[in-house]
Amino acid sequence: MAITLVNPSGLPEIDAYRQVSIATGSKLVFIAGQVAWDAEGVTVGEGDLAAQVEQCYLNIGTALTEIGGSFDDVAKLTVYVVDWTPDKMPLLLEGVSRAAAKLGGPPVPPATLLGVAALDVPDHLVEVEATAVID
Repeated sequence: MAITLVNPSGLPEIDAYRQVSIATGSKLVFIAGQVAWDAEGVTVGEGDLAAQVEQCYLNIGTALTEIGGSFDDVAKLTVYVVDWTPDKMPLLLEGVSRAAAKLGGPPVPPATLLGVAALDVPDHLVEVEATAVID
């Protein structure tokens, strides 16, 4: 595995992600922001933040599988949520948890969460982009 996730002493330990990602692989992979589209381009979970987060993570997993990787190879995530407020955190974490169950483990690389006014189409509530390192 090319990625080691760490919570250094002296920094808060956050359950939803690790503070540091150490990459030792040889191939750097940038995955475009994934929205809640299925393979046919149909929005999954219209109006449901948790369902859309789950689909975004699963799409990243699909992209990585296609190139010989897995979610374990993700070094960093950036999550964009439309009209973010802290009360949406349980829904976001529910979607991550559901995706983790399907991906075979908790996807907890370092992450940045950004609130945005809008995304590419009005039905999309979240977009997730990833950087991965593969051996």
